[in-house]
Formats: sequence, C-alpha cells, structure tokens
Amino acid sequence: MHSCFVPATILLPREDIPVSQWGCLACDQFTSQPEYWADAEALAAEKPSALHMVLPEVYLDQPDLQQRIQTIHATMEEYRTSVLTRQVKGFVYVERTLEGGSVRQGLVGAVDLEDYDYTPGAKPLVRPTENTVVERIPPRMAVRQDASLESPHILMLVDDRKNTLVEQAAAAKDSLPLLYQGQLPLGSGMIRGWAVEDPALVEKLIAAMADLGSQASFDQRYPDFAGQPPMAMVVGDGNHSLATAKACWEKIKAQLPADQWENHPARYCLAEVCNVHSPAIVFEPVHRVVFGTAGPEMLLGAAEYCDQEGIVMDKNRPQYSIRIITHSKRLVMGLRRCKEPLAVAVVQKFLDRFIAGHQECTVDYIHGEDEVARLVQQHGRGTIGLLLPEFPKEQLFCGVVEGGVLPRKTFSMGKAREKRCYLECRSLLP
Repeated sequence: MHSCFVPATILLPREDIPVSQWGCLACDQFTSQPEYWADAEALAAEKPSALHMVLPEVYLDQPDLQQRIQTIHATMEEYRTSVLTRQVKGFVYVERTLEGGSVRQGLVGAVDLEDYDYTPGAKPLVRPTENTVVERIPPRMAVRQDASLESPHILMLVDDRKNTLVEQAAAAKDSLPLLYQGQLPLGSGMIRGWAVEDPALVEKLIAAMADLGSQASFDQRYPDFAGQPPMAMVVGDGNHSLATAKACWEKIKAQLPADQWENHPARYCLAEVCNVHSPAIVFEPVHRVVFGTAGPEMLLGAAEYCDQEGIVMDKNRPQYSIRIITHSKRLVMGLRRCKEPLAVAVVQKFLDRFIAGHQECTVDYIHGEDEVARLVQQHGRGTIGLLLPEFPKEQLFCGVVEGGVLPRKTFSMGKAREKRCYLECRSLLP
C-alpha cells in the first residue's frame, strides 16, 4: 500500500540550545503587527534561532527583501554544520500545550509532493483546503528554491476516526527518546518532542497512513462519494507553503531523469500531521480588516453587491450574521438567500470585487476579535473590521470532498500564537 506521508531524516539543533531560543512562530502571522517580529528579533539577536532561517511576511514589501533572503540562505549553510547536529531517522511525535491547557498531538514527517496537487479540480491523495493564489507563491519560492534547509510551519489534518496514526505514536511515547521540551517564545505555549525511530513502530505508522489513503477507507468514511478518487489528508495550516514546495519540486523535476525522482529531497516537504477529531484541534474564524476605505462607501458597496446577487439584508431572520466594527460603532449585517454555503464565501467574493475597484484599499486576515478591534482603533477612520461566524471543523473534510477547496482564509487552527513553530529541519540538498 502507498503512503503519502513518510519518514524522513529530521535535523534538530544542539541540546544546549533551548526551545525558547530556537523556536519561531509561523512566518505568516502578525502581518499587521511589526512590533511582534521586532520583539522576536530582539529575543533571538546574535543567537542560533529558527527565526534567522525564515522570512516573516511582514517584511515582504521592504526594500531590503533580497538581502534578507541572501542572509537566510547563508545562515542555513552555517547552521547545517554548527547548529543542526542531531538527527532523527523516522518521525517526531509532538505535544503542544495550548492556551487553556489542551494538548495538540502531532506527527512530524515528510509529505510526498507527488501525491499533492493544488490545480483547481484535481483530486489527489493530499489536497489543499483553500484556493491557491499563485501570486503568493513567487516570494516564497525565492526563499525555498535556493535553500539548503527547510523547517515547516505546515499542519496537515487526517480524518482518523479510529485514532490509528498520531494516537498510535502517542501511546508509545513513554518508550521513546525525548528530543526537546520547553516554553516557546512570546506566549506560544509549551512543546515536547520525541524521536520515533523504532522500525516496527515506523512501519505501523506508514501502514496506518496508507490505510487512511486507501479506496476502501475513503468509501467507508464518505459513503455518499464512494468510488471517487480517495483523499488521505488535507492542509490545515500552510496551504501556500505546501504549494510553494510543490512548485519548486515541479521546477526541479522537469530537469531530472525520471529514475532520480523517487529519492530527491525536493520531492518531499516536512510537515506535522494532526487528527481533526482531537479535542485540541479548534477552528477559529479568520476575520477581515479593510484599510484605506471610507466606511459608508464600503457599506453602500455591500448593499449594491447584495442587490446584484439576490441576497436579502435581514437582521431578524439571517442565514449569516456578519459583525462590523468601525472606529466609532459596531453593527450587525444579517444576510439571507445567499447562494454560497459559507458566510466567508459571501464576504470574500464581495471583498474581491470591492478591492478590485478601489486600489487604495488593502485587506488583512486577522485572528481574534480583540485584535481586529485594536487594529480598527489604531488606524482610525477608513478602517473597517468584518467579524465572521465560526466554521465547524466537522464540515471540513466533507466540504473538500464535495466542493474541492474552501474560500481563502476560511478558518484558522487555533489562535495566532498557537500556530506551528519552526523547530525541526530537513536538508533539501541531493
């Protein structure tokens, strides 16, 4: 049986480098809060840290972008010999203690990019959960295509109702070597990781993943779609990072003889897999903040859009309720007779159309209502926050099977500080 998630040679920093120094939050967080990244840089200054190998997206529009990328590549070369001195040949089982005390369990290994495709309409074993914006890939490719190392913030999800994969590793953790433990920086909680190298356990995990991707398992989980191409797992966080890895692999693959494809490091992408049924997996809505627009003009545009789409504004009998924050007030927009099955689809389609006609406006995607309110107050007039309703995680897999991808930024796995932190690394050199 074929598995789309396999063991890897995973690199870790020296034991004398603590998690609080090495760990770094996913680079696509706090894009409207440069002060967060200034604090992170202050903590990691002149010390070995994963922060020095990633490009926080808050800096994508800075004039020194190319210099930053060159420095990242040089740091990777330095770390390969002087910092990343430990190896795990297999998987890493991870436990992340989140705000409130819940523990998110995960298994770090390599996704086979031959089993993944972000082309609209494709039905591979590994599927994206949102539309891939190809314009967002080139800046990431600039970092990855000449990189000698990768470190993932990607979180994958499996619909493992029988707890055969991650939970099987968890059951064995008392017999596994502890690799690291400690508090992550800047309020991101505690993390522990164990090496999974025992050949028998590794084979069991490979077999469990292969079974999750089998036709029989797919048909049993989704009887209404029996016979369709099976799906083993989906992207929970990091859609565009996985898409970047795929784009880089396709570029390399085009220049390689077919007999060299199987073992080339670029064919794989390191990621952490979690079970969507874990109580620690919580989906948070991703809210929108629109900068640079007059509030009345945007609300008028929303009313016109609803008229064109046949959507009725009705606060008393809403299909969806969108809460709106301006610098001076809060209001609720109730909508019904919406064709889209999700509120986020209605909002995103409107915003895409509105922004296309208002080049002075920009949109950011924000986690947490309090942060939306803070940004609106900070930027004042011309800034509007749109608070979206919750997205039940039970709808995710059936939604992907039935309709392909979900609208961009439909959900977030937890709060911003609970995103995956860069810890494990893998060589990309053949």
